[in-house]
This record gives sequence, structure tokens and C-alpha cells, in this order.
Amino acid sequence: MTDVQVPAFDSPAPESASVNESRVAVVIEDEEDIRSLLSAILSQAGFGVHAAANGTEGLALVREHQPLVTTLDVNMPGMDGFETAKQIRAVSTTYIVMLSARTEEIDALQGLEAGADDYVAKPFRPRELRARIDAMLRRPRHHIAASAEPAADDGGSAPIGWLEHQGVRLHPDMRIVTVDGANVELTRSEFDILADLLVAGRRVRGKSDLALMLRGEQYTGYDYVSDSDARAIEVHVANLRRKLGESPANPRWIETVRGVGYRLTAS
Repeated sequence: MTDVQVPAFDSPAPESASVNESRVAVVIEDEEDIRSLLSAILSQAGFGVHAAANGTEGLALVREHQPLVTTLDVNMPGMDGFETAKQIRAVSTTYIVMLSARTEEIDALQGLEAGADDYVAKPFRPRELRARIDAMLRRPRHHIAASAEPAADDGGSAPIGWLEHQGVRLHPDMRIVTVDGANVELTRSEFDILADLLVAGRRVRGKSDLALMLRGEQYTGYDYVSDSDARAIEVHVANLRRKLGESPANPRWIETVRGVGYRLTAS
């Protein structure tokens, strides 16, 4: 049973979120005691919380409130958490934290593939869950219409702020990715990994570096990154390549450095 004692501690609103966004969360959980616990944790963190007992009701709440954070149980009657995550991701950029008593690596990977930002095993510690949510909130999050174009520089060249490599273009602030002019829809983790690789260029980014980047942390040499974290990066990169239309055997953009990580292909 999950510990129902919720420690009280302050949680300032993340700098990257607007005031309204920082106060909205949705909890989707069929067990009433855990639903109440999650609601209490998020309320103490300064969120206005809306709760649902199943995926269908939860999806409706996400559509209505466009929350900053959504917690999502995997094992629910009717539509399970994996399918709910896919449907949420189709209509919202909310941070999704999946929670489940299923601790096999394949379950976590399936959750990430469905669009979750993090996967937390039950029973969980309230402080640990809060810490993981806070780490996600440190990652940049912007909502600017995809049709808006940033201003061009005085020389009349390409718009300022774009990262480009061999036909793929990414704007970090507008959260837009295009390949040969066509828009590509990525999850937040996929977007952030691609942005990180575009900035690094030919410098290799290790799986540990990328995992810590997704946590909002920097590599210091003493950070622990588990095998599951590294495997999650592999899944994200595989999904990213698929959406870009790249073959791992003949990469156009992302080159695998075996046993280490990834870097951009040579121009």
C-alpha cells in the first residue's frame, strides 16, 4: 500500500510555466485512496487538481482544462493507461507521469512509447514523485502557434532561432520541427533529444547525458543513470528516427556511436 502521509513542503511555480498552467493538474486513477493521495500531493505543490476514475473521464478533463501535469494509472477498467496516454498526447502537451504496480522494463518502455514523460512504479514515495515532477517542470515548455514565424535578421537570411541539419529544422521556442518543409509531430522527450543533438553537432551525446537532460539535470560524473534510463533513451531515439523517416542502417541525421550514444551525421 502506498504511504498516505503527505509531507508538506513548498514548491515554487516553475519558471518555464505560466501562472495559469502551474496551477492545473489532472489525476487519472481508479483506486480512490491513491487518487486522493495524488490529489493531495499536487494540491500541496500549488496545483488546482481535477480527478477522474477512468481513462475516458480523464481524457475529457485533459481536453477541458489543458493541464500542465497529468498523472495516469496503467491498470484501469475500460481504456487502459497506455491507450489513454496515446489519446491524451494527440490533444495535449501536458506532462504525463504514468504510475503502475507493473515494474517490468517492457511496461515502462511501452508507457514511454505511448507518450509518457516519466514512468513511476507503485508503491511510490510522495517526495520522490514530487522531485520527479519538479525535474520535468524544469524543462522548457512553450506554447506558440505553429503558424507564427520568428523575425528574420537584418541580412534577410533564414529566421533567427532555427536549428538546422540536412533538411531537418527545429525551433526551440516555437517547439516546431519540420523535415524538408513538412511538419513533424514529436513528443516532448523526442523534441528535447533532437534539439540537444542539433546543438551538440558532431559532439557525441551519451545516453547518460541525454537521460539527465530529460530530468533537467547536468552530468557531473557522480549522477546515477540506470540501465532502464539508458534503454528509455534508445526507445525515444528509435521513435524519433521513425517519425523523421530515417533508417538506422543508413542515417540521414542521427548517427549511433556504438556503446556510447548519438551525434549528428556529417554534413
